[in-house]
Amino acid sequence: MKFFLLFGLTLILAFPAFGLEGKIDGKEVPALQYAMDTLWVLLAAVLVFFMQAGFAMVETGMTRAKNAVNIMMKNMMDLSIGALSFWALGFGIMFGTGNAFMGTSGFFVDASKVDAYASLAWTSVPVFAAFIFQAVFAATAATIISGAVAERIKFSTYLMISIVVTTLIYPISGHWGWGGGWLGDVGFTDFAGSTIVHSVGGWAALAAVLVLGPRIGKYGKNGETRVIAGHNIPLATLGVFILWMGWYGFNPGSTMAADVSIGAIAVTTTLAAAAGSLTAFILTYLKYKRADVGMTLNGALAGLVGITAGCANVTPVGAILVGVLSGSVVLVSVLFLDRIKVDDPVGAISVHGVCGAVGTLALGFLDAENGVLYGGGFDLLQAQAIGVLSIGAWAFGVSFAIFKALDLIMGLRVTQEEEEQGLDYAEHGANAYPNFNVSTIK
Repeated sequence: MKFFLLFGLTLILAFPAFGLEGKIDGKEVPALQYAMDTLWVLLAAVLVFFMQAGFAMVETGMTRAKNAVNIMMKNMMDLSIGALSFWALGFGIMFGTGNAFMGTSGFFVDASKVDAYASLAWTSVPVFAAFIFQAVFAATAATIISGAVAERIKFSTYLMISIVVTTLIYPISGHWGWGGGWLGDVGFTDFAGSTIVHSVGGWAALAAVLVLGPRIGKYGKNGETRVIAGHNIPLATLGVFILWMGWYGFNPGSTMAADVSIGAIAVTTTLAAAAGSLTAFILTYLKYKRADVGMTLNGALAGLVGITAGCANVTPVGAILVGVLSGSVVLVSVLFLDRIKVDDPVGAISVHGVCGAVGTLALGFLDAENGVLYGGGFDLLQAQAIGVLSIGAWAFGVSFAIFKALDLIMGLRVTQEEEEQGLDYAEHGANAYPNFNVSTIK
């Protein structure tokens, strides 16, 4: 507490030296508000930053021990590469003043060039604070792909994918919806990124999986689906709790201001996650007569992804409905993808791609002011559909073309021997559990 008070006081005293003008839409804000807005955005950025640890744990726990080091390295590189590439190009493409398609200014983020980021005029925070917050969002979009392609992708090629997502695919989608692009003009609403962040990562993941193909042994010769169990469910569970906690930075932090709305957003976020988790648990229990922990975990994440678009615009009851819908859809999607032999070890495509789209569309019905169920007509729903379809087509189409090109140039998949041996040894010469003996209970 003393740290935050001291930090806040420092911000207030340093007010004249801030790089941004301390204005919202051209009007100056009080110094205290400016300082608190900045402090809140940085705190939210730290929470979203910690989500990277959550993703790493979920992906590692839900896959086999022989690939744990590889997954940790991919998550580390997503953050490291994402910070640099988004600083150099991505932030300018996303928020730089430009045209309806992309930003054309503000590259190599420079806090002294405030005019280059006109699309951020609605927030008082400094350019650097806005950049840090959005950089961890970019890393999130990239790392969604990591889980879907786990256990069979070349590490070197994956690094190129991370660069492409954080430099081009995510920033352009973000510009369309948040950076002054054409989707903003049609009324598309995605408060914290169900579609702009999560579906972008999900559809890019789908493209990568289709190019890669399934893991060896996942599908039998007769078409049957074989379970390849994760090696550490407690680790995956801890990862989900970390992600849920990080979402309190993701959603409330997207206000980019320390105002009273953050409490309501935290409530809708919590209710949707809880409803998603409970729904997935109940449905899997009814289907399999057992309490399935993996699907319950993904149900919570599905609820979180689904509510991200409308967390500031729905009532608590609306948030619960989004959670129930997301928790139901994630189960149907996972089973469907397995049926058509799309191998996603952690359910990332279903959780982020499908539920991100579903949550965004649901806002067209449940928006407390403009939703269909509140007498607002179909204009918002139409705008949401346009956003979901256009961003989905962009993220999947461009990703598929680029990943195909990378496959031809560098190769996307490891050899059969490397895959069977495990990527930890083949790619990194390491073993996550060198002194751990595994025994089989028969």
